[in-house]
Amino acid sequence: MGNSSKLSLVLVGLILGASLVGCSDGRAGAQDAAKQLASAVAALDVGSVAFAGKDAAAANEQVRAVFKALEPDKPSVQAGELTLESDTATVPLNYSWTVGPDEWKYTVSAQLKKSGDEWLTVWNPAMLVPGLADGDILSLSAESPQRAAILGAGDVPLVTYRAVVNVGIDKPQLAGADAADPATQLAQLVGIDPAAYVQQVKASGPEAFVAAITLRTDGRTITDAQIAAIPGARAIPDSLPLAPTRTFARALLGTASEASAEQIEQSSGALKPGDTTGTGGLQQQYDAQLRGTDSTVIRAQKAGLTAEELRAVPDPRRVLFQVQGKPGTPLQTTLDPNLQQLAEDILGKVGPASAIVALRPSTGAVLAAASGPGSNGYDTAMLGQYAPGSIFKIVDSLAMLRNGATPESKVDCPATLTVDGRTFKNAEGYPAASLGSVSLRDAFAHSCNTAFINARGIVKQAQLEAAATSLGVAVEAPSLGAVAFLGAVPGDAEGTEHAASMIGQGKVLMSPLAAAIMAGSVAKGAPVSPQLVLNPGAGGAAGASASASPTAGPTASAGPTPSAAPAPAKTSGTPVTAAEAAALADMMRAVVTSGHAGFLASVPGAPVGAKTGTAEFGKDTPPKTHAWIVAVHGDLAVAVFVAEGGLGATTSGPLLKEFLTAAG
Repeated sequence: MGNSSKLSLVLVGLILGASLVGCSDGRAGAQDAAKQLASAVAALDVGSVAFAGKDAAAANEQVRAVFKALEPDKPSVQAGELTLESDTATVPLNYSWTVGPDEWKYTVSAQLKKSGDEWLTVWNPAMLVPGLADGDILSLSAESPQRAAILGAGDVPLVTYRAVVNVGIDKPQLAGADAADPATQLAQLVGIDPAAYVQQVKASGPEAFVAAITLRTDGRTITDAQIAAIPGARAIPDSLPLAPTRTFARALLGTASEASAEQIEQSSGALKPGDTTGTGGLQQQYDAQLRGTDSTVIRAQKAGLTAEELRAVPDPRRVLFQVQGKPGTPLQTTLDPNLQQLAEDILGKVGPASAIVALRPSTGAVLAAASGPGSNGYDTAMLGQYAPGSIFKIVDSLAMLRNGATPESKVDCPATLTVDGRTFKNAEGYPAASLGSVSLRDAFAHSCNTAFINARGIVKQAQLEAAATSLGVAVEAPSLGAVAFLGAVPGDAEGTEHAASMIGQGKVLMSPLAAAIMAGSVAKGAPVSPQLVLNPGAGGAAGASASASPTAGPTASAGPTPSAAPAPAKTSGTPVTAAEAAALADMMRAVVTSGHAGFLASVPGAPVGAKTGTAEFGKDTPPKTHAWIVAVHGDLAVAVFVAEGGLGATTSGPLLKEFLTAAG
């Protein structure tokens, strides 16, 4: 090859090399600009990006305005394979947002333009969101499903949406007039504090509707005409998840209403303003199950749309992404609405804290768990902690049977008995004919305190504890599905404390639920495992353990505070046998046929067996007493409790008779 040919080849090589280097440099610069753009958009801060046709500060402000509704979330943005054409380039931007449990992904294109040695981003809102135009922003709305119902036995709705009206002052209707007089008139009409409501109305904006009260439509006594007669006052129809009445099982079920600021703050993002959430009882315990999950919708819309424009048809907004929510799952319970209402009606005339619990021994189904108005909203039926008094003699008697006694065995029943300097006696009015040497059945029927305290020498405290768990007392109830106090019986006690335990005093504690479980175990001939909630954990919402420590509340009892009560046993140990239960049932029947619960003999239907209890507490002279009675009537076990109620037979007894007679 000649020299001239060699020179030509060298020149061609140099030209091609220079051309390739030039192309490589151009692509590298564009790729760097694309990566910088992706990183800046991911941070929602494009102030450092060089734009063609847009000031960087203005672009940055627009980016933040577009995505403001999605704060504090930010996207992941990755630049894809760049296409280069001379001094322009196109790069795909792959966006990924986390929206609740889902991922919103989309790809848009960004245009780059070379200006001198620098690659500039050509401003276009569509590089942020597909189809976005100048003046568009994103909106985010979370739409909650209707709260699920709480159902009773046979799936009868207990808590469901019921018609209400929200009564308040609609300030736009006042056309700027002073709201003080109308607000005062409305407050007086609905029975709320006028001064506080006037302040609330004045503090609200000129477009606000300021609710004064929410009234059930059924049974409403304040009419639309009365409301309309007040300037600016309105009654706006709505619906809310409500029980049949304001008080129906309120302590047990809880309530559902709009979430407070405190509840929202404590929810770790689960609640937002306007959400309905549960407070107290089953509504709070199973809130996630009942609430379901929100639908989330991301839309593109023009900035500054008015409320009227947003209500237009067709919708001026464009749906970009949607996460379908899931409706809540109804909570199924065993509550019998008729028996629950009956129990509440009976307790309605009782002043102190009180409770009636009814359950079905064969299945453990809790049919009623009513707390009276004197409980002041506390769930006395499930959580109360009180000395049970002589109803605990059912436990004593089981321990004595296991030590060889029978209902016919003779026991000594003196008028008084002194233990370590403390004198015990029988209740006022104890029949003299049942003193001295009497059968265990007779001592049980007339509730001879001294006879059972005399048995302390053969019944150890540990045996009392074992007998209690054999009857389902102080035993975990995994099927209950609700928080409850299940009883406490110490396994170690000596002297006067052991003597007091023999008559259900000292550190022995029960709730009305635990008392009904004890009676029900006698009727069943085996320990009753109570059940209230049939589907705990449905919809992924776990219910609290039934044996969880109860919230501290009024106990009016001498003895351990709620936090000091020992944890319940895992199982019933040695369960009560059918033969043992038959002997106990025989003695409970004697309370009606020959003891001081003869008033139950006239209850129609199956024979009633019962045990009364009067538990002393406090340091008054004479001491105050709690009144108890438990009974079995066919496949029904009932406990009735009245705090500071005097004698079980005379105070709780008539309430029990009324309940059993009406229950049928």
